[in-house]
Amino acid sequence: MTVKAVLFDLDGTLLDTLDDLADSANFALGHFGYPTHPVDAYRYFVGNGADNLIKAIVPEEARAPRTLQSMKEVFLERYGAHSLDKTRPYGGVPEMLAELKGMSFKLAVVSNKPDTNSKFTISRILGEGIFDVVAGGRSGLPLKPDPAIMREVLGALGVPPQEAVMVGDTSVDLAAAQNAGCASIGVLWGFRPEEAESANFVTAHPSELPEIIRKHFCSI
Repeated sequence: MTVKAVLFDLDGTLLDTLDDLADSANFALGHFGYPTHPVDAYRYFVGNGADNLIKAIVPEEARAPRTLQSMKEVFLERYGAHSLDKTRPYGGVPEMLAELKGMSFKLAVVSNKPDTNSKFTISRILGEGIFDVVAGGRSGLPLKPDPAIMREVLGALGVPPQEAVMVGDTSVDLAAAQNAGCASIGVLWGFRPEEAESANFVTAHPSELPEIIRKHFCSI
């Protein structure tokens, strides 16, 4: 099998976004008078989209639909203004992407982060021209682990699922890959490394990724 496309999760895989996500979520909680959470706790709150993040952090007795919607709006407004305060690429990620680009792979981002935030963050942190497609969550499109976003991206790339590999840091990414019919590589530097270990292959550093793809997914 020869892989032609490499799909990446965003948060916890390409970029360390945890502090900015936690800061904005805690701002929203404080705005409504609810207790905040330690930054490290957000490793397990994020990854399933903004709606699920807000539902997870709000006290159970306060999860009325109107409250959740209002909190999400405050969170997204705050995050839109502060998403680049502390966010950085993981060490070695820019070099790894450049190497894969030089190997003529098609590259894409498939994220549960809202689409506008995904495109903005990628363009500002990693620059234009690296990825052929950047796709995030949008209204009416199921989030990962549903394969809908991945299938949309693969269609845009013109690559069948058996010729693509998904790279991610959580079980959400790995399940999405399986549901879409793609192989998976788990990264151990992300938010939930214990979940990444169930991928077809795992990598402990971005510099290892091109060789894993070359060795296991290229027939030449």
